[in-house]
Amino acid sequence: MKSSATEHRCGYARQNAGVTWSGLLASILLSLPIGIAAAGQPKVLTNRIGMPFVSIPAGSFQMGTSDRQAAIGEMDDPDPDAFRDEQPVHEVRISHSFLLGQTEVTQAQWLNVMENKPGPKEYWDRDDWRDLPVVSVNWYMARRFAEELGKLDPDYDYRLPTEAEWEYAARAGSSGLRPMPSDELPEHAWSFVNSGDHPHPVATRRPNAFGVYDMFGNAWEWVADWYAPDSYGDGVTRVDPKGPTDGRSRVRRGGSYHCPLFQTRPGYRTANTPDTRYSVIGFRVVAIPSPPSGSNAAR
Repeated sequence: MKSSATEHRCGYARQNAGVTWSGLLASILLSLPIGIAAAGQPKVLTNRIGMPFVSIPAGSFQMGTSDRQAAIGEMDDPDPDAFRDEQPVHEVRISHSFLLGQTEVTQAQWLNVMENKPGPKEYWDRDDWRDLPVVSVNWYMARRFAEELGKLDPDYDYRLPTEAEWEYAARAGSSGLRPMPSDELPEHAWSFVNSGDHPHPVATRRPNAFGVYDMFGNAWEWVADWYAPDSYGDGVTRVDPKGPTDGRSRVRRGGSYHCPLFQTRPGYRTANTPDTRYSVIGFRVVAIPSPPSGSNAAR
């Protein structure tokens, strides 16, 4: 197993498992009526503490990486056995629309809900600290954030996205290695090639076709699923899959500011034990509307 800090933080060593957002854009989105977006914009709503969510439509997609050799070709040191856990490609149906965080959870949002400051002090000391993705949170901490957020905002229950939901939202109707040519990736993602090897405020790259930001790069994102290298099974069609029922490590997706090209794509999978905390790992959440009898609409 490879053991450098770069490989562990970016995930190739799988443990054998395993203008800123507070600027003009946020002002526009937060002023929109719930469920109504400006012309040409995605359907965006905000919860009670101002977190924006995008409505991801139900649909089907091909999950996995069809051209594994193309992904291997992006590696500096090509490994012919890499990425076998991304196959077989199989159809997945997402049967219901869902509300996905338009950005990764930010440090300001975390502080508002959890009242503590995880991660490197230097990130909290920056002038743009509020809009940086919160990092150095393990899987349990991410899940606890979702639980505590639900207590502050009874209009919704919150959870981590499933691995299938994450990839569906990341692909945003596309197929292939990634939704854009590799030479256009810096317009959409903060990765090692353009980040200066540090995180950047969320929503400062271009959104994808669903209107979601930073699905690639900036910070890795925990998802709900346990990891298994053979979880794609025999390639049969699946409806709303939730991954293995148990395991040793939890999946993280998307790459980070520290990652090379081959890891910054929708099909790439890696995992860590759920108590792992790296300064490159964050998360985003899904919002599930509470029954109408129990609350008012978010505003």
